[in-house]
Amino acid sequence: MKLSNPMSVRIDGVVLLDKPAGMSSQGAVTAVKRAFNAEKAGHTGTLDPMATGLLPICLGEATKYSQDLLDADKTYIAQVQFGSRTDTGDAEGQVVETFDLPIFADQTAIQKALDQVLHQFTGAIKQVPPMYSALKRDGKPLYEYARAGVELERTPREIIIHRIRWTDIQWPQATLEVSCSKGTYIRVLAEDIGTALNCGAYLIGLRRTEVGHLNLEQSFTLESIQKCLQESSTYILPVDALLQTLPHLTVDEQQAKRLEMGQRVPLNLPSIEALVRIYRATAAPHNFIGTADWRSGVLHPKRLISQAH
Repeated sequence: MKLSNPMSVRIDGVVLLDKPAGMSSQGAVTAVKRAFNAEKAGHTGTLDPMATGLLPICLGEATKYSQDLLDADKTYIAQVQFGSRTDTGDAEGQVVETFDLPIFADQTAIQKALDQVLHQFTGAIKQVPPMYSALKRDGKPLYEYARAGVELERTPREIIIHRIRWTDIQWPQATLEVSCSKGTYIRVLAEDIGTALNCGAYLIGLRRTEVGHLNLEQSFTLESIQKCLQESSTYILPVDALLQTLPHLTVDEQQAKRLEMGQRVPLNLPSIEALVRIYRATAAPHNFIGTADWRSGVLHPKRLISQAH
């Protein structure tokens, strides 16, 4: 029998945190969990300690849906330093190589060269994951090998860069806005752009502004949460906030009960062959049931939230 902290409370929902620099994603989860005294918490994909910005933190039943956000597209603002490379690809590492910077006639020439290089980093591209990453090899994260000075072969992975543009250029630094698929390493993107310009580059700043349909403007700082500057409920979005891009469907009480028992429910409606959000037809605040696959006119329950409160 698992004993939970007698002081902790069941809280189901999502907190959009503006993660501070220097804190690990797991550290941020622990801090938010403690601030709300929540029983259970998890995040939706890590941000490097150096990075700041949007980190959706799932509390309670929302943790069941964190995978859906792991798969979502992300948007970042990245500050890139040209002229050298570091062992980690960012400012946390040691400089391992320096280069002569290309000489440009004027600001227009810099802009043109930097804009041109982005063409090869648009759409579906291949990227080799960095050694300083949490990807596992033989049960050990790659960064452990890297710290021991071991370099392993890594298979390039296909990622998608949906949008990429320079928002500010103060050569030899420049700021990039990138919207990309899951699994994209912005550190590697910065290094690869540096390689394409024959002058090396590394990341000196990274801020995540969007995860799926959620954005930084809706987020709160850890300080604001810890000091309870607002009513605690203002910080917590409902569980289904993670799933707003899915189509939704309302079922009656009998259908809701069947779904909750894990049973399939046939519907007399034209099927849309998709994953859908399910709500019970009631005005109660907890009317979100979960997600189901709607195939061939039948609802197949997928992830349901526990109704016990």
